[in-house]
Amino acid sequence: MRQRNEHTIAHHCQVEGRGYWSGQHVCVRLFPASIGTGIRMVRTDLAEKPLLKVGVGARQDQQLRTTLACGTARFAMVEHLLAALYALEIDNCIVEVNAEELPGLDGSAAAYVDALRSAGLVIQAAPKSQLIVDRTIRIGTAASWLEVSPSPDGYAHFEYQLDYGPDSPIKPQSHRARMSAETFCHDIASARTFVTAEQVAELSKAGVAGHVTGKDLLVFDEQGPVGNLLRYKNECARHKLLDLVGDLALVGCDLVGRFVSHRGGHSLNATVAKKLLAVANTAIESNTRRAA
Repeated sequence: MRQRNEHTIAHHCQVEGRGYWSGQHVCVRLFPASIGTGIRMVRTDLAEKPLLKVGVGARQDQQLRTTLACGTARFAMVEHLLAALYALEIDNCIVEVNAEELPGLDGSAAAYVDALRSAGLVIQAAPKSQLIVDRTIRIGTAASWLEVSPSPDGYAHFEYQLDYGPDSPIKPQSHRARMSAETFCHDIASARTFVTAEQVAELSKAGVAGHVTGKDLLVFDEQGPVGNLLRYKNECARHKLLDLVGDLALVGCDLVGRFVSHRGGHSLNATVAKKLLAVANTAIESNTRRAA
């Protein structure tokens, strides 16, 4: 992967929609930012307008989604936006949201990609940091794991292996990709969030996601998608790969390596992101000591 400079967007853009969990209408507005800003998120609906610097240290555990926190202010369902920003190589951006939960949209990252591409890209006069994987690390169990290993060609390779067993209405499938903006936009961004009809019933009983239907995302029963059609035969695996990219984007630098997930989810992704960041920080400290 080439060493590149940092980027921001040329003009502000926005995406609007309804939160899956809350049902609340929310507007996400994205603005250009200066070198070294990173991705920062602001809750404009709160009086103090808390400002969060996106990173794995800000992550909070929450079911079925990635949530970041700044004090008591939370930013939920951020993974699709972060995946789009990472894949499009947008490093510096201010994200304003007027609710806790980002919009679910159609369950994919396509609307974010469309908005960001329409905003244009500006090359900035600072090199973007890279994390080059130089060893193999596997974290998880025999049933669910994520393995990180050196890249075969200097690029980032992602693979997701999905297998929920013979009783699941979602059949075993996988997807792999050498990551680039083009690959993400054409093959991954439009893959949608999915759940089973049983999960929807459980969530509704718990008082959340009661408005979600098969038109908002992919809902599977024994016959397949309910009231919807697949965009890809392996759309579920592609979406899990999208989530993986968004969660590992929390490391905050370009990743060069091979990332293979077998039945992993947000929590496992976050554990690996923390491990990668720790390895990177150790290398920086070691290099600093040698230079001193």
